[in-house]
Amino acid sequence: MRANSRFKNIIKSDRPVVVDFYADWCQPCKEIQPVLCELKSTFKQDIRILKVNVDSNPYIANQFKVKSIPTVMIFKSGDLQWSKEGLVFLPELTDILNKYLSEV
Repeated sequence: MRANSRFKNIIKSDRPVVVDFYADWCQPCKEIQPVLCELKSTFKQDIRILKVNVDSNPYIANQFKVKSIPTVMIFKSGDLQWSKEGLVFLPELTDILNKYLSEV
């Protein structure tokens, strides 16, 4: 349960938190990693990226109804703002994050 309370504290951030639900054995999950690195490079301190291994943290995955991986979610102030199952690409994430950052 400690991971769950830590997760909840992190997603309460005022800055957007991009959460990547993944598993080590998942090939599409590995394809998202460069996208997340580029996203962090672009947005630097304006966002936070959190990776959640569904095998190690099944309670968190179940709580947010993660049915397939990869799943990427964006939280702001503890609220789920956006979610997508499957591969997600840099232009889509950039557009979404720009929207939430402009609301600050």
